[in-house]
Amino acid sequence: MTLEEKIQAKIPGEDTGITVKKSVCGICDPQQCGLSLYVKDGVIIKTEGNENHLASTGSLCSKGASTRQYVYNDKRIRTPLRRVGERGEGKFEPISWEEAMEEIASRLQAIKEKYGPESVMFTTGYAKYYRPFLKRLAMQFGSPNYLSEACVCMEATIIAQRLVYGVRDDNPDLDNTDCLLVWSTNPYHTGVVVAKSIEKQLKRGMKMIVVDPRITPTSSRADLHLRLRPGTDGALALAMANVIITEDLIDHEYVENYTYGYEEFREYALTFTPERGEEITGVPAALIREAARMYAAAPAGGIYPSASPVVHHTNGVQNYRAVFCLVGLTGNFNRKGGQKVVFNTGFPGSGMIRNNMLKFMNPVPMSSLPKPIGQDQFPVWRDLIGAAHGMAVPDAIRKGAPYPVKAMFGVGFNHRLYPGNEDYLDALLQLDFIVDVDLIHSDFSRYADILLPTCSSVERSEIRFYHNDHLVVVTEPVIEPLYDSKPDVDIFSMLSKALKLNDELLEGGFDKCVDYILEPSGLTCAQVRACPDGMLIPKELRAEVPLEDFRNNPIHTTTGKFEFKSALLEKYQDLPGYDPLPVYREPVRSPRNNAGELARYDLILNTGSRLPMMTHSRMYHVKWTRALNPRGITCDMNPLDARARG
Repeated sequence: MTLEEKIQAKIPGEDTGITVKKSVCGICDPQQCGLSLYVKDGVIIKTEGNENHLASTGSLCSKGASTRQYVYNDKRIRTPLRRVGERGEGKFEPISWEEAMEEIASRLQAIKEKYGPESVMFTTGYAKYYRPFLKRLAMQFGSPNYLSEACVCMEATIIAQRLVYGVRDDNPDLDNTDCLLVWSTNPYHTGVVVAKSIEKQLKRGMKMIVVDPRITPTSSRADLHLRLRPGTDGALALAMANVIITEDLIDHEYVENYTYGYEEFREYALTFTPERGEEITGVPAALIREAARMYAAAPAGGIYPSASPVVHHTNGVQNYRAVFCLVGLTGNFNRKGGQKVVFNTGFPGSGMIRNNMLKFMNPVPMSSLPKPIGQDQFPVWRDLIGAAHGMAVPDAIRKGAPYPVKAMFGVGFNHRLYPGNEDYLDALLQLDFIVDVDLIHSDFSRYADILLPTCSSVERSEIRFYHNDHLVVVTEPVIEPLYDSKPDVDIFSMLSKALKLNDELLEGGFDKCVDYILEPSGLTCAQVRACPDGMLIPKELRAEVPLEDFRNNPIHTTTGKFEFKSALLEKYQDLPGYDPLPVYREPVRSPRNNAGELARYDLILNTGSRLPMMTHSRMYHVKWTRALNPRGITCDMNPLDARARG
């Protein structure tokens, strides 16, 4: 084979000048697959899945396979930009990084001096790896108002978990689960790493029950598929609880010694017979019974929930509370093969290793700062999350309460993340100053006063944790940042210096921060980076919560027990929707609640699912993935409904 043929075939070697470098795909977040990228003369010429990556083992979806087109896309923001037209016109002039930092720092400092640091919001949308760094920047600036889209996404699921069993980080112990209850998620489209783990366990003999209105790749692998009416998850869970209680499938030792409110929950669940469950949800009563028996009779059962489809319905938190109560009924909390608790560090997966993540993210006590936006409107959010709430932002801006809100430093932000997004944008346009940091132009970027270009995951270092595989990865940049873009963490470091915050860690750069985060484990950034396929965390370094040690490790709820009835919600039970028991309520717009609606609207719109080739609005600008969905919009409809409408 000639040299020219080798180069054309993209064969690595000294003679061809082609090298293979390892990274992770940052397009899906936080589930990342390993990448093998073929590079010649500083340019990526080929993308493959990394077969040696200890979690993904070579898997790559259509998004990851399109990495080159994603990285070299012509819609990327190439240089810092200053707005010269009206907001929304999209008219900008290029400026240097020095000019950008000087202007941002001077504007934010002036607002801070006049209105206080709390008048500046630090907001994020996409991606996730930099979030601890951004939160640290906000708190060092003196603002309590770090906020993300999580307030209208997975934090509602986390609140449901915390109200029931007090933790925000728990995962089904897949390696040892006998029965997995997958509730309203489709990891075969949303998380290849998890899907591979599920496939492995199915081959071992694990049973799987899938709750989803749709037929999906995940449901096609299930032993049972419960196709409920959208928004009726709580009724289905309560009907399953009814079977577990009436057929005496509960774990008596656990329920009697380590739970709170069981008797009240029992009386309520007994009203949800499988027949009533069928009448509400559409799932046949016989199937409800079979699913309840399969989950409860398994030696160990785990639940794999979704981030947001359940909680994007009204009554969503209460519906998921009912689902998580199944864990306590069967004694599957923090036991081998059940819901395994990991230490809460506030960052996906990082709780499996001893680290300083929480200290890094929260360099000063939250109590030393003014109260964050939304604390009065959302009391349970205030008690359990203790951060700013994005849905309270428009009112805070318009009313100037609890204090004036005047500026936003946004990273990967898009107003489309929020319900009522045009109204949300209208409020944001009343701010005095808007900074947006992003990879490509978005619907929001044209409204920024200063627009800064960040780079993709293959142009920077990232730290990633894989909790199911006890794996940590620190990547090396595969290519230099394109154009005049910079890694997000470098941008935060520059701004910290420009604001004279004197933060030695943040201003020391990515490696210094990661060394601090990993310090309690004894690992260093360099050590982990030296394992480009991922470092398997040694057992002696893992921060594992002892299994089934309920006496010495009480649950972090108000009562210290697993709560079928929430002691925290008892404080607020006079407020509508704050029932201490996981009470089922029909979706607000349900035809059952609005008989007249059925004549006008005879279909139910269900959102929250994912397309396998897109991540929200990401990837529509990439030719390969757009070719898989050329119209750009998809409505999946039941064939009977579609046929009736021609």
